[in-house]
Amino acid sequence: MAKRDARFSTDVLIDTTPMPDHIPKVEEIGASSAPLLSASFFIGARCRPYNDDYMQCKTEAYGRGELDCMREGRKVTRCAASVLADINNNCLEEFRAHWSCLENNNHQLWQCRRPERVLNRCVFQKIGLEKTIPDTPKGQTPVHLRDKQLFADHPQVVMPWEKDVGVRKKDAAQPQ
Repeated sequence: MAKRDARFSTDVLIDTTPMPDHIPKVEEIGASSAPLLSASFFIGARCRPYNDDYMQCKTEAYGRGELDCMREGRKVTRCAASVLADINNNCLEEFRAHWSCLENNNHQLWQCRRPERVLNRCVFQKIGLEKTIPDTPKGQTPVHLRDKQLFADHPQVVMPWEKDVGVRKKDAAQPQ
């Protein structure tokens, strides 16, 4: 046993040191992990050049690029914030349904394929961003486009009376 009692600090520590003047100011995104995961592929699609610049800067700095790469990092943050703002302005209901599903299912993407399909369709139609998973093998259906998710609680993504999620077939009758 320890000879002294544990002490926990509940004080919030804030670094008041101002950033150097050559680093551009940017507002933080302020989103939790579920909305960021929900929008991550769209952020990756639009912000890839900024992400690549940032990662190249970090690689060239050999792990010491915290301040050296801050300008590139701020560009990434601005770009991600613009993607989230566009999704919120154009597809808020679908976005909220998807990230709420992720939040309620321990961030397991395969549990939320139905709301994801609706979000992907909305973002593509209104913003022009398409979800693509890097390094998906050629000739295989990407995992987010499969009609059945093997490990999900409800594996059937597209119901028999649907052409796609939320889009009915012409002559299909929905079971009661």
